[in-house]
Amino acid sequence: MIARVQADLREARLARDAARVQVLGTLLAALQSAEKDAGGALDDAAATAVLRRERKRRAEAAESFREAGREEDAAREDDEGALIEGYMPAALDPAELDRMVAEAVAEAGATTPREMGAVMKLLTPRVAGRADGRTVSDAVKRALAG
Repeated sequence: MIARVQADLREARLARDAARVQVLGTLLAALQSAEKDAGGALDDAAATAVLRRERKRRAEAAESFREAGREEDAAREDDEGALIEGYMPAALDPAELDRMVAEAVAEAGATTPREMGAVMKLLTPRVAGRADGRTVSDAVKRALAG
């Protein structure tokens, strides 16, 4: 992931795209910091977590700007978030998530909502970075509710 961001940053600098340079520079710094904290190369799940965190920061900033009536700044934050999303794995479509939930429920042998933890334990690593926890949790609750 770091190599990809570095290459894109180099390309953006050559193209003199100041907005992309700024976003990619910040993203690269966040990834390198996480790598340093981890004490080695980041795996896909850790890199995706950094991307998700950076995207969430942009979404929160955009919301704050909108509340303050600063629509132009909010739009800039939205654009930065969209650029970061381009580096994230494709999100699971609802049908694929439901299929994965059904498999995990069957594998765990879960039949009641009380067994949701066992299903989530199996499912979380499988959907890492491709669906947020709340969406997965809601899908598991629906599956176990009958």
